[in-house]
Amino acid sequence: MSRVLVLYYSRTGNTKKMAASIAEGIKSERVEADLKDVKEIGAREFLKYEGIVAGSPTYYGTMAAEIKKIFDDSVDFHGSLDGKVGAAFSSSANVAGGNETTVLDILNAMLIHGMVIQGDPKGDHYGPVAIGAPDNRSSAECMRLGVRVAKLVKKLFS
Repeated sequence: MSRVLVLYYSRTGNTKKMAASIAEGIKSERVEADLKDVKEIGAREFLKYEGIVAGSPTYYGTMAAEIKKIFDDSVDFHGSLDGKVGAAFSSSANVAGGNETTVLDILNAMLIHGMVIQGDPKGDHYGPVAIGAPDNRSSAECMRLGVRVAKLVKKLFS
């Protein structure tokens, strides 16, 4: 069975709630989803998964240092994530708080690894975002991303 890592850093719990909704969407497609706080794993664990979805609160328009560090540490196996599925999500304190720049920074790291990025032509195009605690709209976007990532993983790895 294919496996997807849903990785997050969350200080207030908002990003963790988003991560849980994404994992739920992945599991609804009968793909294994491992929900992990970035503090629980090392970068080398990325190698065990067919997909990685990473989420961070927005700090000064970019990802939290904890998420940045795990991607920095992944340089040790650069190229080994080539062809795996990637996606990102973010939460912030306010509208125009830097959610999209945070998501794009995470996606940039994934693209440098050669990962296949799952975008969305209908919803939050780059990845789900929430302002404060995830509301019904952002929770639905998270579920949608999980489903879409799981379907892409099945297409590429089944």
